[in-house]
Amino acid sequence: MRHKPGPLSSAEKTVKDIRRATRKRHATEEKIRIVLEGLRGEYSIAELCRREGT
Repeated sequence: MRHKPGPLSSAEKTVKDIRRATRKRHATEEKIRIVLEGLRGEYSIAELCRREGT
């Protein structure tokens, strides 16, 4: 059963705020480099994610 959209509880709002604040921000050039590495196929997507810390 899916959660109904509506006002967030205090705990849910706190968790959402923490996740938003701790998200990693990548520069556009970094994103392009990571995508190109994935397209080359030398490394699995999981390996790239671990390496980049995402």
